[in-house]
Amino acid sequence: MLAVGDKAPEIETTDEMGAPFRLSEQRGHKIVLYFYPKDFTPGCTAEACSIRDNYTLFENSGIPIFGVSGGDAETHQKFKEKYRLPFSILLDEDYAIAKLYGVYRPVKILGKEFLGVQRITFLIDEEGKIEGIFGGPEGIDKVNSSKHAQQIVNFWGLKL
Repeated sequence: MLAVGDKAPEIETTDEMGAPFRLSEQRGHKIVLYFYPKDFTPGCTAEACSIRDNYTLFENSGIPIFGVSGGDAETHQKFKEKYRLPFSILLDEDYAIAKLYGVYRPVKILGKEFLGVQRITFLIDEEGKIEGIFGGPEGIDKVNSSKHAQQIVNFWGLKL
């Protein structure tokens, strides 16, 4: 698993609309990179809407937000449209990015354990280093889906 101070691994993928994305092209400003298990599930929807509802604050602070999840472009587009999400969702259909970031792990749901994406957020600084982590055993705190934007705001001391 990655830790605070590590260089964020390079990502090359596309977003839900097919636009190319390279993490290295985002240098020069802070970035929120949040991994979530699946579109349209209650926790993932609450997390995305928390970020959506506070998006203007991030935008005004020059902090882009990128969701990362398995699933295909069509499902991500529908999720984004239904909940009016103003940020990109990056494709990770084979979980290669989740594996690279160490978030594809055993997860337990309803008493059953299987491999899946854990809800983990990486806060990346202007130079591409991990400045903070929410979720997982390495995180500052567990991700609170319905208040996740506030957790990020508090970490970076952004003004509401």
